[in-house]
Amino acid sequence: MKALIKKANRRPERVFLVGVELKSRDTWEVRDSLDELGQLVNTAGGEVVGDGTQRMEAPQSATFIGSGKAAELAARCVESEVDTVVFDDELSPAQSRNLETLFNCKVLDRTALILDIFAQRARTKEGKLQVELAQLQHLLPRLTKFWGHLSRQKGGIGMRGDGETQLETDRRRVQDRIAKIRRELEDVRRQRATQRQGRQRNLWPLASIVGYTNAGKSTLINALTGAHTLAEDKLFATLDPTTRRLHLPTNQNVLLSDTVGFIRKLPHGLVEAFKATLEEVVQADLLLHVVDVSHPQAEAQVEAVNVVLEEIGASQKPTLMVLNKLDRPGATGTVARFRELFPTAVSISALTGQGMDELTAELGVQLKPVRDLVELLVPHGDTQAIARLHALGQVLECDFSGEQTRLQVRIPPYLRAEFAAYIVREL
Repeated sequence: MKALIKKANRRPERVFLVGVELKSRDTWEVRDSLDELGQLVNTAGGEVVGDGTQRMEAPQSATFIGSGKAAELAARCVESEVDTVVFDDELSPAQSRNLETLFNCKVLDRTALILDIFAQRARTKEGKLQVELAQLQHLLPRLTKFWGHLSRQKGGIGMRGDGETQLETDRRRVQDRIAKIRRELEDVRRQRATQRQGRQRNLWPLASIVGYTNAGKSTLINALTGAHTLAEDKLFATLDPTTRRLHLPTNQNVLLSDTVGFIRKLPHGLVEAFKATLEEVVQADLLLHVVDVSHPQAEAQVEAVNVVLEEIGASQKPTLMVLNKLDRPGATGTVARFRELFPTAVSISALTGQGMDELTAELGVQLKPVRDLVELLVPHGDTQAIARLHALGQVLECDFSGEQTRLQVRIPPYLRAEFAAYIVREL
């Protein structure tokens, strides 16, 4: 299915956005969230033709917004020839059914929209399984109560992906499919555990890149390692994880892992479905938290990422803040604020290469505990041992003047046994 869905092959779906301003939310927060929702619609292949908001104490149980407001917005949708209405908050099955009756068109919530984008972006078998699992978990209560209602919806945003075919099955078959996907994803977890054991034999540290969607994570891993990960100015441009080797100036090998971007109101079911992928974050020795400092809500985006890290059990991991997009207007003031909170933060532009030397140097500092600092005495004639120390360790001092070569070297722990006979002291 093409990413750009056109109604009757003539135009993209015309989408109307709806947000609610509750007492617990500020006006700017609602507007910023709607702007982000519009970007999600564009990523899904739709065209935003308008939006509306309502101030209220709490959502209505039947229609989420008030019935009078719903009628007003429905009239605007008819005038604008709207195909789909997207709510910025999660809707219950009953609310979805009632709103579709009022608007006389397809009604989605933020969760369904994000799932649709993920269905488009997944490329690997693992990614497709994770997306399908999240889709089915989201659709199951709706299939249970409003079978006929949902089965009449046809194609477009929110209806893509492998999970789409499950709309025509019964509740039992959907549950069986969910169980089967979970078993397959458990196999993926075991495979990842085996891969991690292989890495641990080399004792290469793992640095996992995390951050808000579109913060520049894929651009960063491309700049550091020469990878060719898709990097676009879109939300969730990449979905499947990428791991590449990075050789630091300290002569240390590090594995960099790029993960799916986070977002505010990230569906809990999606986090659950992507546990196999997000385990790379949990197992990492260091997190690189990439922040788009040119974004006016950079602080709020950082908080949204921290919420997800807390949910997956990675909030206590050592973290290096990477302040990205330094080349864009408005970044300077945000950088100053972040540096007060995070003194070790590194300011970069992954796109232009600015600050990348400082970033790799700081990575070497942050990951130093992985190596042991030792002093060795090596016979001058053992040139092979000296060459291996230069190749695999970080040689800080090298003195050939005595009867033996004296070296001060940071070596990975797995080399200790090989050079044990030459080690004279710990430093």
